[in-house]
Formats: sequence, structure tokens, C-alpha cells
Amino acid sequence: MALQLKQSLSLTQQLIMTPQLQQAIKLLQLSRLELLQTVYNEMETNPLLEEQPVEDADEEKGVEEVSPPSEASAEEVEIKESDRSEDVDWESYLSEYNTGWADLPYEARDVPPFENVTSEKTTLYSHLTWQLSMGDFDEVQMEIGTHIIGNLDSDGYLKTTAEELSETTEYSLETVQETLEKIQKFDPVGVAARDTRECLLIQARFQGFEGTIVEKILLEHIDKLENKKYDLLARNLSVSIEEVLTAINIITSLEPKPGRKFSDDETIYISPDIYVFKVGDDYEISLNEDGLPKLKINPYYRDILTSKDAMQDGTKAYIQDKLKSAAWLIKSIHQRQRTIYRVTESIVRFQRAFLDKGIADLKPLVLRDVAEDIEMHESTISRVTTNKYVHTPQGVFELKYFFNSSINCMDGDSVSSESVKERIKNMIKCEEKAKPFSDQEVADMLKEFNINIARRTVAKYRETLGILPSRKRKKPY
Repeated sequence: MALQLKQSLSLTQQLIMTPQLQQAIKLLQLSRLELLQTVYNEMETNPLLEEQPVEDADEEKGVEEVSPPSEASAEEVEIKESDRSEDVDWESYLSEYNTGWADLPYEARDVPPFENVTSEKTTLYSHLTWQLSMGDFDEVQMEIGTHIIGNLDSDGYLKTTAEELSETTEYSLETVQETLEKIQKFDPVGVAARDTRECLLIQARFQGFEGTIVEKILLEHIDKLENKKYDLLARNLSVSIEEVLTAINIITSLEPKPGRKFSDDETIYISPDIYVFKVGDDYEISLNEDGLPKLKINPYYRDILTSKDAMQDGTKAYIQDKLKSAAWLIKSIHQRQRTIYRVTESIVRFQRAFLDKGIADLKPLVLRDVAEDIEMHESTISRVTTNKYVHTPQGVFELKYFFNSSINCMDGDSVSSESVKERIKNMIKCEEKAKPFSDQEVADMLKEFNINIARRTVAKYRETLGILPSRKRKKPY
């Protein structure tokens, strides 16, 4: 059969994501801080967008009270291909979208957050460098000490050896070791140690426990201490169990990470995207609009578009392009806020028992349940619940927290995995310290609550909660 070249015509349908639709999807999955950054970046590049003054926002609010979106108004904003047409009634658009979408309290502008005005913390490096400069060190020891301090990690441990320091500084090993011993007695004591044992030994000797049971345990029996074999420690050291327990109390009071208090990790405060309040026997939902800028179209460009004066083609095309971008940004933000409201409203309906009683009554829930309830796609629900937080009477939770797998009960019913974890946590909290529950015992106790799970599942949930196994939780004395 000979090969031939021929033309054919076929009609197919294809979904093409426009840049505007990509922007709407991107805004939907942004966190609150990322949304603020995106809005401010857009305001810097788009001259048609500006922030409405707070005074104007207060006047508008006095004329018409703002209320949460109702079920009728909380519909998804559908962006059609026809919206991209050049034939747009700009005058009609400006009258519709020239109002803002967020109300900003006056106090939020005048008073900066408290965490932004606190003084800067002293770092471990600067604290040790200051002690080095104030100490009795010669030039050689100052140079070695600078290299030692520069090789400490955030916990205060030395991440190199004395031999490498000697090779780097070209000074003798004895001089390096002598300088290192001096720095290890700096505040905090135990800094510049090479491992946990050395760190605890430095602190114990500094407190005057050299030659005691404390030093012997750290030098020779650290493995028995880790496994809590106190009776074996007493036999090996030929002392009473009371003396061993006293020594252990001293060791546990030492700081295994001396540089921890100088950590420069900043506390991250979560600002909820939405609030759920209990009013009477029902729950009210309110979007958190504090701090979000109130956007509007710049009146100068509005006058240009509505005027009859002739403009250059390039100028008109530029203004129209920027106006389209501003219009889509405002529409996308409106859609984002309404979608978050609808998703939270659906979650409240499903998790009413959790809001009333707590984590133990959290129900199994998957994305499909909420998607079918509000008639949206599962991918949309997934994007909305990513990095979004809700304030409830039970605390602040990520929206994804309410979606969890189900565990079948013995009577055919099902419970959520999070409620099972909460039960395991409460059981271990109430156990006897001298005889903690094993994973199998916890699994057997859960059967009394009609929950049938395997021992390995209990172990997995326990590790997720950060709870040690029974042999390490045991306190026999």
C-alpha cells in the first residue's frame, strides 16, 4: 500500500486555560499573606488599581450595612470567553466594580502589630563573640575562638573537630584544645560541645558534680540511662536506687541544647481567613476582611475612558488592557471570598457535632462530600482548603483538618481517624506512670468504644502524636 499525503478537516473541542482563568485559580489557593502580597504587587504594576481611603469606606458602610453573602448571592462567578471581548461597556463596568470588596477598620492602620515593634533578639554568635572580646585572650586565642564560634550550629554544638581547627588556623592542637575548653565555659555553659554527652558533662562539672554518680552515669552508663534501666544502674554503681534517681533528676535538669534560647526562629501568628461564632443554637460565619485593602479603579483613568476626547490607539489599548486585568483581579477576589464562605458553610453543616462537643465527635469527611453539597469540583475544594484557617469555638484549625479518613466500627458505623487519635491521647494521659499501656492494650481498650483497629495502627497514630513507646514512658520509681 503506497503512502499518500492528503488534507482532512475535523471538529474537536478543547479546554484552553486563559491567563485570566489561571490567575483566578492561583488566587483561590493562596494563603492570606500570599494574597496580600499578590494584591500589593498588582497595585504597583497596574496604575488603574488603587486602595480606597478608609474614610470613604466608612461613609459607604454608613449608607448601607455590609452583610455576609447569602446562599443566593454566594454563587460561583463564571468567567466566559465573551468577557474578553473588546466591546465592553466600560461606563457600566465602572459603576458596578468601583466599590471595594473589603472593609478595613481604622485602628488596623494606625496601630502596627505588637510583634513588629519588639526589639531584636541577641543571637548566639553575637553573644559568644562579645564574651570572647571581653575575656582574657591573646591574639592567637582570639583568632582560634573566632573560628570555633563560627563553626557552631543553632543548638550550640561544634560542627568540626579540633584537628581541623588546628589545620585551618595553623596553630598547635594543644592551643586549640585549651581555647575550646575556655569557650565551653562561656554562657550558656556547655556551648561548643561536640556531642550531647560532652555537653551534659561540661554542665555537670561546672555545677560541681565532678567525681559523683552524675559524672559516672554520663561517662559510663549513658545507654542504661536512655533505656531507663535504673535498677541495673544501681547494681553497677553499687548505690541505692534513691541515689540513682537523685542523680537522674540532676541530669534531666541540664540543658542538652544550650543554644536553644538564642534561636532566631520567629513566632508565626496565624490570622484566620474566616470566623465561626455560636449565636444561640446556631452558628454564624463571618469572613475576616481585616487588613485586606479595599480596591477601586483610579478616577483619573475612569474619566479618560468615559470622556469623548480622542486618544491614541496605543494609549487606549494600554488602558483597556490594564482595566481588564483590574476587573479580573477584583472578580477573582470576590469569587475566592465567596467560595471560602460556601466551603466553610458546608463544613459547619457536616461537623456540627465537633463544633458543639470537640475533637472526639469529629466525623469522617472527604472532599467529595463537600463538593457534592455545594456543587463544585473536588479540585476547587482542595485549593480552597489549602493554607486557609478558620476560628471556631473549639480553636483555630486549618480547613483541611476537617477532612479525615474513616475507621469502621464493630457495629458497622464509622468514626474519624482524628477522633481515634484524640481517644488514644487521652488514654495515655490518664495511664499509670509506673505501668503505661502498651499498643496492644490500647487497641483492646478501644474495642470497648466499638473501635476495632490493629496494634500497628495504634503505633502509627501514637508516633504521629509524638508519644513515646510504653518502655520509654515508664517511670518505675
